[in-house]
Amino acid sequence: MQKSKGLKSSQETDIDIVKLAVSGDAKAFSDLYEQNVTRIYNYIYYRIGSEADAEDLTARVFHRAFGHIDKYQEKGVPFMAWLYRIAHNLTANWYRDTRRRKEVSLEDHSDLPHHSELPEREMEKTQEKELLMNAIRRLPPERQQLILLKFLEDLSNGEIAVIMGKTEGAIKSLYHRSLIALREQVMHISEMSDQDISNEQRGKNDNEQF
Repeated sequence: MQKSKGLKSSQETDIDIVKLAVSGDAKAFSDLYEQNVTRIYNYIYYRIGSEADAEDLTARVFHRAFGHIDKYQEKGVPFMAWLYRIAHNLTANWYRDTRRRKEVSLEDHSDLPHHSELPEREMEKTQEKELLMNAIRRLPPERQQLILLKFLEDLSNGEIAVIMGKTEGAIKSLYHRSLIALREQVMHISEMSDQDISNEQRGKNDNEQF
């Protein structure tokens, strides 16, 4: 019982902060920024793969939120979900403006956990992360969003449904289809990589014969 009261108190505190921010309290909005900036940055970074652009888009998310905070009304949509929607729209605009899907290494991402494992295993894990992120970025934007909210933020289907403006049943169905598509992309990229290695080895062997 005591634990439940603490959780309720925390939720009520967040709601109070949002109300203060909506009323024009800059300090309250600053608190909301501190609470959410890392998760919004991570979401955008994993979508586009560029640290500089992710930082710029994150700043624009909160700039837009601050500029429209007086129009925010909860109506069953938490403030965090509202921020994710803004981030999703700005990321979609970024793709339309740049006409590109940039693939970068994840090994320099400061939020990834560090382990004292052998260098070989660390390299394998980095390659696995690169393969997975490359596969995710090949999915349609809606499926990218769902996969990242599920695995990066560990959100429930209900929470994701609120963010994406869908029913929980629709999210379950989309999630199933997204996993199938992701697995197909991973297999396709792996096959392409194996083929490149095979071609490279064949080229070396041909050169050695001469």
